[in-house]
Amino acid sequence: MAQASEMHSLEFRLPDLGEGLTEAEIVHWLVEVGDLVAVDQPVVEVETAKAMIEVPCPYAGVVTARFGEEGTELPVGAPLLTVAVGAPAAGAAGAAGDGAAGGGSAGGEPGESVRGAGSGGTAPVGARPSPSPRPTPSPSPRPSTSPSPSGSSGLSGSSGGDASGNVLVGYGTGAAPARRRRVRPAAPSPEVSPSLEQGVPPSAAEAQATSGAPVRDEGPVPVMSPLVRKLAREHGLDLHELAGSGPDGLITRADVEDAVRAAGRAGERPRTGLGVPAPGETEAVRAGRGLAEPAEPAVLQTGHAPAAEPVAPGAGATASGIADASGVRVPLRGVRGAVADKLSRSRREIPDATCWVDADATELMQALAAMRSYSAQDARPPETGGQKISLLALLARICTAALARHPELNSKVDMEAREIVQLDRVHLGFAAQTDRGLVVPVVRDAHTRNAESLSAEIARLTESARAGTLTPGELTGGTFTLNNYGVFGVDGSTPIINHPEAAMLGVGRIAPKPWVHQGELAVRKVVQLSLTFDHRVCDGGTAGGFLRYVADCVEQPAVLLRTL
Repeated sequence: MAQASEMHSLEFRLPDLGEGLTEAEIVHWLVEVGDLVAVDQPVVEVETAKAMIEVPCPYAGVVTARFGEEGTELPVGAPLLTVAVGAPAAGAAGAAGDGAAGGGSAGGEPGESVRGAGSGGTAPVGARPSPSPRPTPSPSPRPSTSPSPSGSSGLSGSSGGDASGNVLVGYGTGAAPARRRRVRPAAPSPEVSPSLEQGVPPSAAEAQATSGAPVRDEGPVPVMSPLVRKLAREHGLDLHELAGSGPDGLITRADVEDAVRAAGRAGERPRTGLGVPAPGETEAVRAGRGLAEPAEPAVLQTGHAPAAEPVAPGAGATASGIADASGVRVPLRGVRGAVADKLSRSRREIPDATCWVDADATELMQALAAMRSYSAQDARPPETGGQKISLLALLARICTAALARHPELNSKVDMEAREIVQLDRVHLGFAAQTDRGLVVPVVRDAHTRNAESLSAEIARLTESARAGTLTPGELTGGTFTLNNYGVFGVDGSTPIINHPEAAMLGVGRIAPKPWVHQGELAVRKVVQLSLTFDHRVCDGGTAGGFLRYVADCVEQPAVLLRTL
C-alpha cells in the first residue's frame, strides 16, 4: 500500500508540433504498454503535413496505455499515452487502473486496468477519452515544464522530478502559452419535448439529443482550430452548439464529425424518389414528423435539385435510375492535404498572371559541363568547396541575381494593412517530388550563397525530403520558389504561387530544337521559362524584365558574371 501511494499516472498529450500544425498521423509506435521509458525518449513516430517527426516523452516511468493505432490521425492536444511514474515494471497493469483518475483511464471504474481498454493495452482505433470534467487545480507545486496550449502535460499526480523541459516539439515553443478560453457547459434546462410550437425543427432537436451538445445561442465562439472551424461551417453547424472533448473544451475535428453524423441521423427518412414518401408512410405520419407534403417536387419550387443523399456502394439505382458509380476514397490529409489547402488558398487570394519565354540554353549547358569537369579534378571534399555543381543550383543563382534587380517579386502582400512588404532576404524554395508527395524545402539566405554553396544545400535538403526527415523550419518561410518541372519531361506549365509568396519561376525540359543562331538555322538546346506572379505587387513590365534577365543569363552565362 505504501508503494501504491507513491505511484501516480501522467497523461502525455500530442504536443504542438509548430508552424500552425493542428493534427498528426501515428505512423509507428516505438514503445509498448508495460515498457519503461526515460525522459525525452522517443515514443512514437508521427507524420504531419510537413514532415515525419519522432515525439519524445517528457516523463520517465512505465507506459500504461496508448491511444490510437498506427494510421490513426490525432488532433494536437489529444491523449497520446499515459505513464505511471514511480511504478515498477511488474506493476504496470495495476498502475494503469489506480492512476487513471487524471485522464489515462478509458472510462472504467477505479482500480480497473487500462489493459481492458483494447487489445494489448491500446485503445481502439479512433477511441478518445470521455470528455470528463477536468480536476480542480490544487495548490501543490506545478510541473517545471510549461504545458503546451493543447495541454501536453500530465493531468494527474504531481510532476515530481521525472519530467523534462522538452515537452513541446517544433518551433515557437519557448514563449509562455496564452491562456485558453474555457468553454463552460450551459446550465441544464427542464426537459421539454421538441414540438413545433416551440419553434424548434425536429431535425435540429434530434441532432441535439443525439449528440448531447448543449445549446449556446449567445456568448463567445468555442475554441477550435481554423481547420476545424472551416469544417464546421462547411457543414452548416452552429459553432455555439458544439461541445468540445479536448482540453479546456477545445473542439476537435472528431467532435465536428460526430455532430455531422448526428445531424444526418436526425434528418434521415426513407425515400423512394424525389419528394415521394416511402411505402407505408402516410401523410398523417409525415405531418406528425413535421414534414408537410409539398405540392410540387422541391426542384420546381427552388429551381435547384436538392443535394443527393449518400448511397452506400452497391446500393443499386438512385432516384434518377442511374447506378451509383463506385470508387476509392482517399483521405485528403498529410502532405496531400496540406498541398490542397495551400494551393486552394493561393487560387482564392492571389490574382496571378503568367508570362513565358523560350531561351537557348546551349551555352549554359556548356558552362555547366566545364564546371563539373573542374569539380571532378578538385581534390577538396564537398563540404569544403569540392561540390559538384547542379543545374538547379545554377538556375537558383540566376534567380537570386534577378531578384536583386527586381526586388518587387521578393515580397508578400499584407491585405489587413493594405501594404506590399518587400523582403530584404531571399529564402529560396524549390519543388521536390517525394514518395510522400510534393514538398518545397527552403534554402535560407540564398542571396548570400554562390553556386557551390547552393548546390550543396539543395542536395542536402533533397536527400532529407526523400527520407521524410525535413523539419518544419526547413519547409516554411520561403520568399520565392523555383519549380523545375522539366524533370518530368514537360516543356511548359503555369505554376500556382506558393502562398504567401509573390512569384514562382518554372523551368521546362531542355531539349534539342531548331533555333536561329547567328542568322542560321541550327539545332540548339532550348528551354521554356515561365513566371507566375502576383499582379498586386507589380505589373507586366517588372515581371517581363525579371524573366528576360533570367533568359539572358541562360543564353549568355557571362551576363551573370556582372553580379558575382
